[in-house]
Order: sequence, then structure tokens, then C-alpha cells
Amino acid sequence: MAKIVTCFGELLIRLTPPGAQLMVQATSLDVIVGGAEANVAAALASMGHEVRFSGLVTDNPLGTKAVSALRGAGVDTRFLARAPGRMGLYFMEAGAGPRPSAITYDRAGSAFAEADPAAIDFAGALTGASLLHTGGITPALGTKGVALAKAANAAAVAAGVPICFDGNYRGQLWSAWDSKPREVLRDLVKDATILIGNHRDISLLLGSAFSGDGEDRRREASEAAFAAFPKLQLIASTARHLVTSDHHRISARVDARDSAHQTGEIDVTGIVDRIGTGDAFAAGVLHRWLQGADAQAMAEAGLALTALKHSIPGDMCLLGAADLDGFTASAGDVRR
Repeated sequence: MAKIVTCFGELLIRLTPPGAQLMVQATSLDVIVGGAEANVAAALASMGHEVRFSGLVTDNPLGTKAVSALRGAGVDTRFLARAPGRMGLYFMEAGAGPRPSAITYDRAGSAFAEADPAAIDFAGALTGASLLHTGGITPALGTKGVALAKAANAAAVAAGVPICFDGNYRGQLWSAWDSKPREVLRDLVKDATILIGNHRDISLLLGSAFSGDGEDRRREASEAAFAAFPKLQLIASTARHLVTSDHHRISARVDARDSAHQTGEIDVTGIVDRIGTGDAFAAGVLHRWLQGADAQAMAEAGLALTALKHSIPGDMCLLGAADLDGFTASAGDVRR
């Protein structure tokens, strides 16, 4: 029987100058639909899973475009509420060579950020689900975002649905209001079965540094998180070394309470779009988790899907399970 995954978060509209132009050069902008949890939803649906998306979008053409993009990816949007207001936006200038990409948020006061949790049918979206995927961006939006995140967690706990929480720390969002990210995130992570986050995310949660190096430091951080959060069973993360804006070296790691696996580094070159690559990693890990795979298989699938997403423009990774299964780090020839 197919398993149901529910994803909860804010759908966004991304506006990007064509090519690698700076915003001051642009005379047109490409319009792209994304958002961290929506990207995971689209990737998992493309892998063949039954995926629902829960949240709220505007009842105007921008909201309709966002819903259409998710539906086109095969995601069930019946639990996406509609309301007046504005869609959250972000502007992205694509990097090139030594110049990194840059993001400017325009999300304050969006219909989602101002939503009342009662407007969202969490119970319906979670009925029969095997997992809720959510994360740290929603609570970073402000006090109302914190209320939304807590409502989603509470609904999952009440329904007995495991939670995957992606830390997704966004300093620009947290610093825009009188926030207490450690306190808020700890309260949310305590309900999670799976955490997508590295030793720096765990340092933020626990208020402590980890003295080891490389794999030792990562294991030390994971063991500290497992001790602090009794429900937590799995931690997944990547390590990224930037050579240039279009050449990165990436490895992946998955820690369980009694086992761990860290992959070697692979070179990712000719990068088309880095946005959404972390969400592709999460989707690869969850794809294998839903199949009951071990830490090694989860880490390798996450690494493969994040590497592949670097080759795809836009926020969403829409490759199928066959693309993931056929991945090799040296691939690139025409598939005939």
C-alpha cells in the first residue's frame, strides 16, 4: 500500500533576472514557484509517492499559479486554503564564477505569514499519513508563523504521525523581529522523528559547540541531539565545499541512534541552479526512509538527488525514481 506524506509550509513566488544578471541590470524577471516544503513535496511526488500539501495561498492569480505548479508536479492540493492578501516573494540573483548568488526576501505580511491556524485543515491533511514534513522557515516568519508551526506539530502528534523537521535556519527572517530562535526551534524539534540539519544546526538548538573534527564532530553533535530529544531517531545532513559558484564538492551523512553513514565527496560542476538542492537532499533521504532503507542507502539517495538538482533550473526537482536509481557521479552522456 502506498504511503502518504503531508508537507506543510509557505508556497513562494521567486523572481529572478534571466541568466546571471544583477537586479540593477534586469529589464525582465523569470517567475518561478517554490518554497522549501513545496520543493520536497514535488520531489517526493515525482518519486512516485502520494503527497499532500497543506498551507495557505492567496485567492488571486499568483496563488493560482502556485497551486497549479504543485498540481503539475503530482501533489494533492486539496488541503491548501485560499485567502485574500499577498503571496510571499523572494528575489534571487544567480551567481557566476567567484560571485555568489544573492537572495532578497519580500515575505513580511504575506497571507500565509498572517494566517490563523484554524484556517488550515491539519487534521484532514494528516489523515492516513505516514509522515509530516515541515521545518524552521515557518516559525522564522514571526509570532504568527510560530503559532502555525506549533499547530502543525500538535496535529501530527495528535494523529500519531511522525514528523520530519528541516532546520532551514534563515537568519534574515529571524533577525527581522524580536525572535528567540533557539527556544522556538527546540520546542518544535522535540516532536520530530527525523531532523534535517548538521552540527551547526544542533549547536544552535543546544547552545553548545562540538570539539571534534569531520566525522567525529558530526557524530558527537548527533549523539548530543539524540540525548536532548528522546523522540529523534534520524539526523541527515550535507557538507558543502565551494570552489566557485558553479563548482561545489558535496558529501552526505545520515546518523541513526545505533548507526551512521557518511559518503565521500563528489564534484558537482556546471551548476545551473543551487536553489532547492537542500530540499532535494531531504526528499532523497525521505524516499529511502519510506522504503525502510538503511542509513547508507538514505545518505546515498540524498546525495544523488541533491547533485542532480544542481542541473535543473527552478526550485523544484522533478526527476523520477529511475533517474535517482541510475545516478552516477560521472554521468552526463545522452541517455538513449
